[in-house]
Amino acid sequence: MDDLAASVRDKTATSAALRTASLEGARAPLEAAATAIAERFSRGGRLFAFGNGGSSTDASTLASLFSCPPHGRPLPARGLVDDSAVLTALGNDVGFSLVFSRQLIAHARPGDIAVGFSTSGNSEDLLVAFAEAAAHDVLTVGFAGYDGGDMSRAGLDHCLVVDSDSVHRIQEAQAALSFALWRAVQGVLAGAVVGA
Repeated sequence: MDDLAASVRDKTATSAALRTASLEGARAPLEAAATAIAERFSRGGRLFAFGNGGSSTDASTLASLFSCPPHGRPLPARGLVDDSAVLTALGNDVGFSLVFSRQLIAHARPGDIAVGFSTSGNSEDLLVAFAEAAAHDVLTVGFAGYDGGDMSRAGLDHCLVVDSDSVHRIQEAQAALSFALWRAVQGVLAGAVVGA
């Protein structure tokens, strides 16, 4: 039991340290992304969030945070992972690499926002979706781990990277970053200074 308790304490401390370091290290990129997203929302833009596996949960959570916030202004946001019929139909009919790009083709318009979550930064379906989004003046915002992977080299408008090689710790830090992003967007729309 002592070893188990020590392991839990170590993991908790590591997670907290990474979240703090990620938030501090991403302060300027986070502020820039929040300002750009708020500007899109103020002109009628909508947010589409997506990811695979555990990252799909992060995408759904972010979309819900924007559309049904605990406080502040509700904003139009949708998780592209939430409709299992659409996901499985696209995966079966056209291939899994197109499950998000095809939804963006159907729903997104210039001025919207595409937010993708990947722990590796190498998810092909996200990279295809981001390329589709960029081709149609949809703002691209990525959350990645490790060194950012291909996502950090794909020319996204904004890419927030959690510098870790632990999938669990990356997802915990990405959750903190996405909450900070939502809060910063709310602040910009309310006329507050980002990061204050």
